[in-house]
Amino acid sequence: MDVKTGFFYLFSVVLLYAAFRVITARNPVHAVLHLILAFSQAAGLWLLLKAEFLAIALVLVYLGAVMVLFLFVVMMLDIRIDAVRRGFWKHFPLAALIGALVAFEMGAVLMTGFRGVEEPKAVATLVNAAGQVVPYSNTQALGKLMYTEYLYPVEIAAVILLVAMISAIALTLRQRKDVKASDVTAQVRARASDRLVVVKMSVTQAAQPLADGDISAEENKA
Repeated sequence: MDVKTGFFYLFSVVLLYAAFRVITARNPVHAVLHLILAFSQAAGLWLLLKAEFLAIALVLVYLGAVMVLFLFVVMMLDIRIDAVRRGFWKHFPLAALIGALVAFEMGAVLMTGFRGVEEPKAVATLVNAAGQVVPYSNTQALGKLMYTEYLYPVEIAAVILLVAMISAIALTLRQRKDVKASDVTAQVRARASDRLVVVKMSVTQAAQPLADGDISAEENKA
């Protein structure tokens, strides 16, 4: 088994695990994070299949924009996990049946759809103006276009996505009662006079006189 095949199996296993965790994670935020992991592994598989444009589109569009939107919506909504998971095992047999049917149909298409189809021959070389054969790479061509002709749109999109992520985190930051946190600003601004308070007290105190009822009770005890 060569290195390419090893990476294919690695990406496939991680992709299946992430997809399974998307539908089984109790926390919706964790489900979205596993979905991001699944998309990243799918992009790796596209790269192994020499479909660099699809891999870049998957990373930029889905991982960059759609997943930030999903994470923003999930974190903004106050989702009650108990209410969402109510009736999960009740509808699990029907969902498992539909999932098995979809997997069977996809397997049938993959097994029968590519039989008798010749592998397309990709053009791996180009001829320049001087008539010399030069190697061609999709990744190199896409990189030149993105970071030369489309440099400013790529940078603007990256800045917008970064601002969206920071805004989502800032808007969903809540003050929770079950979490103990310290105010760093108040700690820095604290002075020694605020932390230590000296209270003046007398060394000795005079004994307070007992009431008549207390005196009789003491005599009875004696």
